[in-house]
Order: sequence, then structure tokens, then C-alpha cells
Amino acid sequence: MTSQLRRAAVSIPANIAEGFIKRGKADKLRFYNIAQGSAEECRYYMLLVKDLGYADTSHETAILLEVCRMLNAYVNAIAAERR
Repeated sequence: MTSQLRRAAVSIPANIAEGFIKRGKADKLRFYNIAQGSAEECRYYMLLVKDLGYADTSHETAILLEVCRMLNAYVNAIAAERR
């Protein structure tokens, strides 16, 4: 589970970085959507860790939710752009 969480966590900024450099709106949104998927995967692992009683992930989950909110706002702004 640790390796899966790490892989998903690393995927979030990696896909944001890759999407940032893309010129086309569709390409940008595709990479940001992958980042969103990885963030949701991390949220699931945080819930699982907590449910299994391995650790209290409340603080980490709160940070992850803020990242999700910021990423969603960014995706919505790009999707709404006219070009």
C-alpha cells in the first residue's frame, strides 16, 4: 500500500508539470485530469489507512483536499477559457 500511495502522490505534481507545458487546451486538461485521478487515488489510500487503523491521516487528508480544490479550480478556469 505504501508504494501505491507514493506512486499516486508523485503522479499528481508530475502530471501538473507535464500539462503546464502543453500548448493546447485539450492536452493541458488531459494531464490535469490524470493528476485529479491520482489525487482521488491518494484520498482513497488515506481513507483505507485510517479505516484499517494504521494511522490517523486527518491532517494529510485535509492537505490533500486543499490540493484537490486548487487543482479543480485551475481545471475549471482553463476549461472556461475562450481561445
